[in-house]
Parts: sequence; C-alpha cells; structure tokens
Amino acid sequence: MQSTFSNPVIYHADWISNEPVNSLLGNTLSIKFTGNLFCQVCNKQSKKLFGEAFCFSCFNTSAQAAPCILRPELCQAHLGIGRDLEWEDKNHNQPHVVYLAATDKVKVGVTRNTQIPTRWIDQGASSVIVFAETTNRYEAGIIEVALKEFYTDKTNYKTMLQNNIDESIDLIEEKWTTVDNLPSDLSQFISENDAVTTFSYPVQHYPLSIQVLSLEKQNSFSGILRGIKGQYLIFDNDIVFNVRRHAGFEVEIDF
Repeated sequence: MQSTFSNPVIYHADWISNEPVNSLLGNTLSIKFTGNLFCQVCNKQSKKLFGEAFCFSCFNTSAQAAPCILRPELCQAHLGIGRDLEWEDKNHNQPHVVYLAATDKVKVGVTRNTQIPTRWIDQGASSVIVFAETTNRYEAGIIEVALKEFYTDKTNYKTMLQNNIDESIDLIEEKWTTVDNLPSDLSQFISENDAVTTFSYPVQHYPLSIQVLSLEKQNSFSGILRGIKGQYLIFDNDIVFNVRRHAGFEVEIDF
C-alpha cells in the first residue's frame, strides 16, 4: 500500500484505484491467494520466496536483497562496491536520516530522506524526530549502531497495532540526552531540526489481542475492515493482515 501524510493517514492500493483504501472501513473485504508467487525484482514466478519476496537467484544477487538493506552499516556503495553500483548509487549514495520513532517505546531507524515520511508511516509510528542527517547509507548505519546501545531497532508490531502509546515519551529530550553519550566523531551529523512529526491512522477499532492472518496457512479470508495502520489491515475479531509480508503473493480481492 502507498500512503499520503494526512490526519489521519490516507492509504492507496492498485486494487482500489478510484478511492483510498480508507473508504472500505466498515465493509467486508475478501482475500484469496491463488497459489502463485512472483519475485519482486525479476517478476518471474517462483515456488518459494526469500527475504522481502525474492526468488532464490535475486535473493543472492540483487542489490535490493543485499545485507546492507537490513544492516546499513555494511553498505559499501560509497566505496564503489556493491551488487549493482548504478542502483546503489541511486539509492544508497544519497542523503539519509537517522530517526527516533515512538510508540510504546523509542526505536531507532534509518531511511533515505526521499522516503520521509513514508517509512515512518509504514512502521506505524505515533511520532518521529530526525536525529542525524548523513550523506550516504553507511554513515547513517554507523550512527544507528551507536544508538542501539540505548534503543531497539525493531518495532513491536503487537503493541503498535493495539495502539499502546507511551504519552510520556519526549523525543526532543531523548534526542539531546543521547547526543551527549555519542562518540564525538559522530557529532557532525546531528540534525538541528527538532520538529516532531505526529501521525494518526484510520482505525475504527484496535484489536485487544492479535491473530495474524497468513495466506500460506489459510489461502482465503473474509472479514470486516476495521482499520489500517503501518502496512497492516485490521479486521474484526482481532485479525490482522500484514500486506507487505505478502508481497509477491498473487491474490484476488473483493469488496
């Protein structure tokens, strides 16, 4: 799903071209997996997908599946080294930001500056502040590693989907308290921008417990859409569906 920053966030998908996905709230949505899987790089049909929806070949050779996607500190694009130098120069040798995002706790993350605020919305963050600004992915990764001493780099999807927000978190205070504990050589990257971006999501009802729908285990499903947060569809009966997790799955959707 694509998103537009608004209050609340507006979601779009190619399977509902004329209206935002928000317009389906309260309606019954049916999802059926055809059994076909397609690689998100080469678009070839595959019996099994690896990583973020790659066939085995692309998982091992594509720059989009390189280790530095998950671990930015491993990026070597700034050295002219990589699986696809043209792609990495376009995507990794570009300005990045290190950010602090809040839900029930503070997490640290890295994203290319052109992915702001999309990346934050995809993670279902309630609020975000830019911590540092760098010239490439590697520099951002080094800062993220240093910040992992203080913060997690994982989003707890359950607490995010249940909207368990710690209202006492002060991201500006977190930012500048942490700056004082960083190695001095990283201080040049600290952002002076203290704007805190807050998000609200189109949710009628947050689940009390979490039941994850997996199309690998259940190839068809029908339920009333109650909300959208991050890259999740929230249905009645506390069922949630991770849209991004099912990238590469060929599905039929009715509403």
